Amino acid sequence: MDNPAQHRSGTPGEVFGAFLKLGLTAFGGPIAHLGYFRDELVLRRRWLDEAAYADLVALCQFLPGPASSQVGFSLGLLRAGPLGALAAWTAFTLPSALLLVAFAIIAGTLEGPLALGIVHGLKLVAVAVVAQAVWGMARSLTPDRQRATLAVIAIAAVVLLPGAIGQIAAIVLGVIGGLAVCRDGAQAPVSVTHFPVSARAGWSALALFAILLLGLPLLAGVTNWPGLDLFDGFYRAGALVFGGGHVVLPLLESETVARGWLSRDAFMAGYGATQAVPGPLFTFAAYLGMLAQSWAGAALALIAVFLPGFLLLVGVLPFWNRLRAAPLAQAGMRGANAAVVGVLGAALYDPVITSAVLTPLDMALATAGFVALIVWKAPPWVVVLALAIAGGLIGLMG
Repeated sequence: MDNPAQHRSGTPGEVFGAFLKLGLTAFGGPIAHLGYFRDELVLRRRWLDEAAYADLVALCQFLPGPASSQVGFSLGLLRAGPLGALAAWTAFTLPSALLLVAFAIIAGTLEGPLALGIVHGLKLVAVAVVAQAVWGMARSLTPDRQRATLAVIAIAAVVLLPGAIGQIAAIVLGVIGGLAVCRDGAQAPVSVTHFPVSARAGWSALALFAILLLGLPLLAGVTNWPGLDLFDGFYRAGALVFGGGHVVLPLLESETVARGWLSRDAFMAGYGATQAVPGPLFTFAAYLGMLAQSWAGAALALIAVFLPGFLLLVGVLPFWNRLRAAPLAQAGMRGANAAVVGVLGAALYDPVITSAVLTPLDMALATAGFVALIVWKAPPWVVVLALAIAGGLIGLMG
């Protein structure tokens, strides 16, 4: 059946406004962003239902690139077409990109206990937001013993296997488990999510992805243009990373520090600043591009690192509904959705809790943020502000 939300089309302006709010307040990295998206666009605005959102998250977990930005791009495309997708990406990405470019200009002057305390407070925000996402998605996506068990298996896969390999393995195991134990009622009607992308456009996007991946190194070698060389390096980093966020950092380091475009100290300083700004972690590329080649480099790096993930996403979307409407695919997606809950649960512990909760007071503040979101229904920006202030005060008293 059609998703009722799909009959209420939006405008690029509406999408821009919704994602600008998220781009200004969505702290905590890609897993936390999925929680913000769910709260704002699924629960509050009802652009799509919970099941369709979980399917979309599972799809983006499979693809290389920034998973949370791919989900946001898809939601903008769903709501207002290609211009909506562009509006979603621009609004969600621009605030953090501009902040990081500014930091590249004034790097070295923002130090001291207050700044460090605020950064730590923002990490505690991520604990509360991810915990809220795990709580809400577990209740709706793991309602029985079979799917709860698949979520636990997904946690084990993420814990036992390193990096993005564990996340991909968790989703694959979820699909296999869903085919085995979630086939009852697999032919029940599901919401059909209509993305305005034709099959021809999908195949064209996949072809362009491959052409750029293979052709850019050759073209950069022939032309010796620094801008093209930079675009090639960041495009390759975005194309080859699974899991997004922190996983892209080693690739970016090899494409920048190893080439002598900036020092390792400058790289790490920018990485620290990235933790203190909202929006996608891939905007770290803007900081690196700014140091490498000024404003033009920042723009080229930012576009290049996001582009391959979006091309792959557009290439897959035209065939998504046909696949997920098949009974076996429905069963597999039930398992995949349960696995997504497991992946979120594992991420709640590591890196979210392990990097943020260092003292009993940290645990108390993170719990207070969680209660504010779940029980008091506080807007996320209020929790962001409160915990950032608390972290700053603790840093000063420190």
